[in-house]
Amino acid sequence: MTYKEFIDKTKPEFEKAFKFLEGEIAKIRTSRASPALVEDIEVTAFGSKFSLKQLGSISTPQTNQILIQPWDSSYIEPIQKAIEQSGLGMSAVADSNGIRLSLPLLTEEYRHQLTRTLNEKAEQGKQTIRYAREDCWNKIQDAQKAKQITEDDKFRGKDELQKLVDEYNKKIKDLIDRKLQEIV
Repeated sequence: MTYKEFIDKTKPEFEKAFKFLEGEIAKIRTSRASPALVEDIEVTAFGSKFSLKQLGSISTPQTNQILIQPWDSSYIEPIQKAIEQSGLGMSAVADSNGIRLSLPLLTEEYRHQLTRTLNEKAEQGKQTIRYAREDCWNKIQDAQKAKQITEDDKFRGKDELQKLVDEYNKKIKDLIDRKLQEIV
């Protein structure tokens, strides 16, 4: 096995960590409405639990409004109840088109809290990448000790692995920066 194969096996772990972080960041409420804010809310309907995205279409007709159009009108009441219990601080108003959610304006204190939360999530993502890097680096070192790769390849692997880590750390930083701009 070459050092490149070790790195190629680690890259999907980096990508998985980044995609998870991306999904978590999308759920954080900013000044813009996004279907990701509510699509995973669990709704109890007919004795079963469903995610909101399974029960209707979710759109954002305005920057501060989310419109949920249930597939069946019998879902309206359970959806309203689930939204009110979700802790998002939004009230659901039902009308003939579906359920409308209006996002309240962000306070300065809430913006600071969001910034802190975003930075914590970014650090968690970077930490996951560090763990994957450490695991890969240990495998490369073990392969060199077992004489499967040369010492030169070990250091090439270390450099290439670090480039990959730097690339993903930059992607995380860019993602957080974009989200922070939405908060302002």
